[in-house]
Amino acid sequence: MKKQSFTTSFSVDQTPKEAFAAINNVRGWWSGEIDGDAAKLGAEFTYRYKDVHRSKQKITELIAGKKVVWHVVDSDLSFAKNKSEWNDSDIVFEISEKAGKTEVRFTHLGLIPQFECYGSCSNAWGTLINGNLRRLITTGEAQPDAFAIGGKIMKNQDFTTTLSLDQTPKEAFNAILNVRGWWSENIEGSTAKLGDEFTYRYKDVHRCKMKLVEVIPEKKAVWLVLDNYFNFTEDKREWKGTKVIFDVSKKGDKTEIRFTHLGLVPEYECFNVCSNAWGSYINGSLRNLISTGKGHPNQKEQGDGEKVSL
Repeated sequence: MKKQSFTTSFSVDQTPKEAFAAINNVRGWWSGEIDGDAAKLGAEFTYRYKDVHRSKQKITELIAGKKVVWHVVDSDLSFAKNKSEWNDSDIVFEISEKAGKTEVRFTHLGLIPQFECYGSCSNAWGTLINGNLRRLITTGEAQPDAFAIGGKIMKNQDFTTTLSLDQTPKEAFNAILNVRGWWSENIEGSTAKLGDEFTYRYKDVHRCKMKLVEVIPEKKAVWLVLDNYFNFTEDKREWKGTKVIFDVSKKGDKTEIRFTHLGLVPEYECFNVCSNAWGSYINGSLRNLISTGKGHPNQKEQGDGEKVSL
């Protein structure tokens, strides 16, 4: 199976020049401490968030209004077995004009689902890029503390992540409804029509019951969480009453999927585990199902000793 680096994109009304300037204002959107010059070709800067994450980036490509590339010279992720997983990867920002809008495409080249940090890091990048950076471009307001890779979201907000693909909205929508193809084979019930209900379970760790309360072909699907059980939280029903939303739209020549778990907020005990898992499923398994026809859902009859999944 082809290794897929994490990528996400968004479109704004501002100019490529404004988007480029915001990207280079790294202290304005990336949480933590930044030391060094982050806006000159050949310059190096260090990012640090407490004792959780440290990395050193070198700016290897800088094309005004079009492209920025950072090469990760060194990294230390305290929460991963291989603490230098980011080493020699490239963080790429591509800017282009499409249909009267400015598109910013972010790719962490080398950040792949096989990495231990993929779930946490892709989730964090999704929030930083589609939240902090986008907000900095559109409003001029910096919110660098809204998220920290490997850490926690510091502002109240529902978990959301966005992906952009070459496939059609129809293909993307059909894949979303094929829940067994990307989330879990341990799903009972129907998952495709308005009013359908299905149950998800993962060993004795997590069980939930979903109802499809909105289905607009090729545009939107919404699940209402009717019931939920976690064995690892004090409030075992934390998800109950929340909504899982998939918005599908055409942006230029791409199809964009915006995933939001409405009600999954940082105040929840399960937030870190759940947001990391959703980030991995959406940016990894669902993306692969849409783009290659094969996702990597939880398999039936899983053995003991595996990491906690949603």
